[in-house]
Amino acid sequence: MTPRLPWYGLGLLILAQICYPLTDGGARAAVTITTVVLGYLLSVSHAALTRGLRVAGALVLVTTGGGLLVEAAGVSTGLPFGDYTYSGQLGPKLVGVPWIIPLAWTWMAWPAWLAAVRLVRHPAARIGVAGVGLAAWDLFLDPQMVGEGYWTWSDPSPSLPGVPDVPLRNYAGWLVVAVLMMALFSALAGPAARFADADAPMHALYLWTYFSSILAHAAFLGLPASAGWGALAMGLVALPLAGTLVRIKTVHGVRA
Repeated sequence: MTPRLPWYGLGLLILAQICYPLTDGGARAAVTITTVVLGYLLSVSHAALTRGLRVAGALVLVTTGGGLLVEAAGVSTGLPFGDYTYSGQLGPKLVGVPWIIPLAWTWMAWPAWLAAVRLVRHPAARIGVAGVGLAAWDLFLDPQMVGEGYWTWSDPSPSLPGVPDVPLRNYAGWLVVAVLMMALFSALAGPAARFADADAPMHALYLWTYFSSILAHAAFLGLPASAGWGALAMGLVALPLAGTLVRIKTVHGVRA
């Protein structure tokens, strides 16, 4: 594997995300689509390069395929996220779901999994932490995307204080689906999906997503409440991950 390749991909992704608050309308939708595609390619390629095709295939099957299935069920039945509909701003749809939406599940599922791999060893605990790590991202994602008009709920109550357009049921649905996805992925991917020495780009992706989302929501997007809720929820995984990485770097520096 070319060690720097995932870092280049992460750099491109960050550049695309920086463009988001600088655009609006159709240009912003195009930046959103580009960002999701870049994130998807980064996560899948990193999985393939560091763990092999079996792990990458399991990741795509469970999170891309599973993401499409659960989103299709969501828009047609209201389960498990509530009654919501997608607008046409995110491009063509498959079974009522914009084609990029399942890619977004995969984009963040892989770094959430690797954060859990770094933090915990017990298989059940790893699945739980990874599920929380993925689901917590939605406290940033949904308020931002609803604010852009990319999707809407017919009845968003009850909701979190300061985030009136997204129902609590949606976040609960994300948590259930995310944990189930991680459990299935763990079973299909096997031991190869565990620790590797080349996961720093994905750890950086997870931490970048966390800290940049707080900044963007609070300072650029006019969403201070979702900045706070997202900081609390995603911080359950992001902050321990950051602390662990700092300790590892410190120990290695002392040993050197």
